[in-house]
Amino acid sequence: MEEYAELLARRLSPGRLRHSLGVAEYSARLAAKYGASVEKARLAGLLHDYARDLTPQELVARAERAGLISHTVERKVPVLLHGPVGALLLREEVGIEDEEILQAVSRHTIGAPNMSLLDKIVYLADALEPGRQYSGVDDLRRAAEGDLDCALLKTMESGIVYVLRRGQLLHPVTIEARNYLLINR
Repeated sequence: MEEYAELLARRLSPGRLRHSLGVAEYSARLAAKYGASVEKARLAGLLHDYARDLTPQELVARAERAGLISHTVERKVPVLLHGPVGALLLREEVGIEDEEILQAVSRHTIGAPNMSLLDKIVYLADALEPGRQYSGVDDLRRAAEGDLDCALLKTMESGIVYVLRRGQLLHPVTIEARNYLLINR
């Protein structure tokens, strides 16, 4: 784990590294609570922002080369690509082959319908790690202590409201993910 933290220290800003360390520990805590692999959760949480500090142009270029762009919203809001591009680079540059970890990294930005337990944990940990401070985060943290799917739904809805209030584009997969959670409660 230490080698990955050193790798991230060379790639990410100090603030983003602190966030990644926070996501790693929060992911591990949720994994222990909900019966997922603590080690996989910690590693996926640590590496989830591997591509976050790439420029928008780099994200789009790498995503185009790998055929990762699925919707025009991703070209307009390239930061949404840092999850799937991060998973791609973790495989190519770091040699991570664990599909569960790569999927969790890929899906942490916009979610997905039928997310795995590890996907849900990393998504929530990204939004709720102790360094995150925004209105309502304590309520979401309390929800995560009681019901993972309820917390995921509330966290997605919080993110959707944030995006709508800012007048930004909303990725349709996030809506699909929210609806999937509602339909399958």
